[in-house]
Amino acid sequence: MSTKKILVLLGTLILAAAVLSACGGGPAGPAGPAGPVGPTGPAGPAGADGKSASAADLTCTECHNDTTLIAGKSGGWEISGHGSGTAYAEEYSNKSCAGCHSGNSFIEMVAAGQNFSQLEKGATDPMRQNCQTCHKIHTTYTSADWELRTAAPVKQVVSGLTFDGGQGNLCATCHQARRYMPNFVDKTDATKYAATIRFNPHLSVQSDVLMGSGGFGVEGKPGAHYSMVKDTCVACHMGGESASHTNEPQLATCVACHADAKDFNVNGAQAKIEERVAELKAALTAKGLLDKEGAPVPGSYDEKTALALWNYGVIEEDASGGLHNPNYVNALIDASLEALK
Repeated sequence: MSTKKILVLLGTLILAAAVLSACGGGPAGPAGPAGPVGPTGPAGPAGADGKSASAADLTCTECHNDTTLIAGKSGGWEISGHGSGTAYAEEYSNKSCAGCHSGNSFIEMVAAGQNFSQLEKGATDPMRQNCQTCHKIHTTYTSADWELRTAAPVKQVVSGLTFDGGQGNLCATCHQARRYMPNFVDKTDATKYAATIRFNPHLSVQSDVLMGSGGFGVEGKPGAHYSMVKDTCVACHMGGESASHTNEPQLATCVACHADAKDFNVNGAQAKIEERVAELKAALTAKGLLDKEGAPVPGSYDEKTALALWNYGVIEEDASGGLHNPNYVNALIDASLEALK
């Protein structure tokens, strides 16, 4: 074969190789759009029936059963003042009262980090204080659902003092004074006090008395039942581990410090305070400051007279017979009797 033919043949082969290389070695192009979904296939055969759940498999029964976990606690609660009172039905729509008197408003108040003086409106429907008022139930649906809605220290609305009594902080959220004696200064004569039939700090003054405040003319300090009792209100009124929901004070807590206590009249202290309160009441009645029902007689009174009348109201509204803070209560009685001389 001639050299020319050989060169032509080689060139042809090289060109063919280049063409074949270009056709088979390039990168893959992008995937095309998905095709339409095919028809659903026929259903398979039904499986075997599963095992039916038994009551023991349900976490609800950890709480909802006939043991003391729910039945005993709710039974005790229903006969307590919180569980049987009617104030919730009377005050639920009043924004000044609903936060403590209606359970649903209390829940909203605590969630918003508010106190009873900050509510913008009352509740639409009345709700008694119940399990949900104080406990964050139905979060895990087990017996672990009993966390308190709040145990944060409470800055008292009127005094500005901070109550920090462990689990008792929940109680102090509401059980604090709504007014002090200076709230009653006579608008026509600033040297006097305009007493009304509600010349008292409100029935909720317990945390103030525990801290040595609420009264007038006496510089108080926290009592031992505030500073020495862990969880304060809860420890005394629910009895620690027994958690009595009647809210009645539990002697079992007292004996931790008063080992020989047989009742709440430890060393005769409560009986002595009751005698002295009766003496103060008699003196106030004799001066026409209390009516036959023991209620304040409205009027404009000088500071000494008003002091005695106010302090009597504090002691009565605290309703502990002086036990919350015996030293402070005795000092209030001393100051009041002296003012009436």
